[in-house]
Amino acid sequence: MLIRDAAADDLAGIFEIYDREVLHGTATFETVPKTPAERVEWLAAHRPAAHPAIVAVEPDHGSSRVLGWATLSAWSARCAYARAAENSVYVHLSARGRGVGRALLGELLVRARAANLAVIIARIAEGNPASVRLHESAGFETIGVMRRIGEKFGRVLDVRMMDLHLDGGLG
Repeated sequence: MLIRDAAADDLAGIFEIYDREVLHGTATFETVPKTPAERVEWLAAHRPAAHPAIVAVEPDHGSSRVLGWATLSAWSARCAYARAAENSVYVHLSARGRGVGRALLGELLVRARAANLAVIIARIAEGNPASVRLHESAGFETIGVMRRIGEKFGRVLDVRMMDLHLDGGLG
């Protein structure tokens, strides 16, 4: 497995993973898959310096199969929040349980520190215990629950908020 910056050639693999959650899961609250043009815009918005999109790939005879992907995204467009980012980690069903998510999150945290980000935030919808465990294993702590904030597939869902302070403190 190799972890690297996501490229345009990875978009099909990235969105194969993501669209499954869009259409059948609760790991995202999006309900409509992105168009090809929106996918390109999404990748362009994730610049490697502060808000990267990365992939875990498995080399396969000259091409690469996307096992999972992860991003850091701006928490808010308001300037005072520039020290914070939100993370996303998605792993292909066939690659779950193989350490792909842990490797992707670890690389995101290395990059977050290099970008001088101080706080990383995770929003995890109810029904995703593996994501909670992954974040806890990296040192994230639950800071609250947004009760009944989303609705998908006829279910009203809570979202757990977690954070990790890279700057060494809460003050």
